[in-house]
Amino acid sequence: MINVRKMMTILAVLLFGVTGGMAQASEMSTPADIQVRRQPIPTSEALAFTSGLKAGWNLGNTFDAANCDWLADPLLYETAWCGSITRPELFDLLAELGFAAVRIPVSWHNHVSGAEFTIDEQWLARVQEVAGYALERGLYVILNTHHDMDPAFLYPDQEHLESSLRYIGCVWPQLAEAFRDTDEHLIFEGMNEPRLVGTELEWYANPKDERTAEAVRCINALNQAFVDTVRASGGQNASRYLMVPGYGASLDGALNSGFSLPADSVEGRIILSVHAYTPYDFALRDPADPQSRDAFDAANDRDRAEIDCLMNTLYRNFIQKGIPVVLGEYGARNKNGNLEARTAYTAYFTAAATACGIPCFLWDNAAFMETGSYSVC
Repeated sequence: MINVRKMMTILAVLLFGVTGGMAQASEMSTPADIQVRRQPIPTSEALAFTSGLKAGWNLGNTFDAANCDWLADPLLYETAWCGSITRPELFDLLAELGFAAVRIPVSWHNHVSGAEFTIDEQWLARVQEVAGYALERGLYVILNTHHDMDPAFLYPDQEHLESSLRYIGCVWPQLAEAFRDTDEHLIFEGMNEPRLVGTELEWYANPKDERTAEAVRCINALNQAFVDTVRASGGQNASRYLMVPGYGASLDGALNSGFSLPADSVEGRIILSVHAYTPYDFALRDPADPQSRDAFDAANDRDRAEIDCLMNTLYRNFIQKGIPVVLGEYGARNKNGNLEARTAYTAYFTAAATACGIPCFLWDNAAFMETGSYSVC
């Protein structure tokens, strides 16, 4: 059994620790004792590996910055959205606070040139340096391609499939070579939230729409190309754990009847990538929207229901079948200064995921205002 009161206390310390407000953590009230029953987890090397990821954190709004073409120096993208450079001390703090893993979202399309999509050497070196900060401290690192979802680079429809396969076939060999000798503390994630950007299906993949079926088929092909490309590079990449998403990295995308995990030359090294800002009305809906909610009570059945459904569905469809899942993003935006509610939410979400054998990564985009902020910090 996992105690939510204890989890909330831990999360309060973690969240306040990262943002520099440790003194306030002791002032937080805690929910009634709620026990989350641990589900039996199948015995497998892959599920044992993902359990070691424990609590994870996203270095958001940093290397994933995009559309900053006015910057004279490409390296300035690192600070364009968050306003600060990433220092080794950050990872000392994360390790000290109990995080075991860091996800480093990176947009590469801003830093490639030529027909072969050659990555800028300085940009790649800087990403390697920051990933090294985490790896040197014993943290696991997930490295991905983030805001590259664009018809000019990656786009999951038949019209752009050939060019998208080419993009994967050019970018991922360079990343695979750069990290070829890094041990299994490094995980590659092929794509971030592949979807039909700019269409009415972007965030709702209507299963009755043929465009959805086409997108899912293309995502399967892109995931397969990613796996094959990384494996062909040899070294540690021959057996590295790899993460792949369904449509939008959503639960519905993972459950789509047309979605399938890629074939692999190594057994049990594919991890399903899922993102979940659930329940949406509390976690992500605009505070100005009449349907938005700013309260969360872990003792309330209604507040817990969507989280429980998410975790139970992932457990039954994947974990119970021995397929590892990582919740690469979750969190709740600031609404009316509802820090206590967000901490309770984060505690319950984390406890429910842990009980089902699913590690989850807090999304932190270094934003603290209500408008545009999706961070729990």
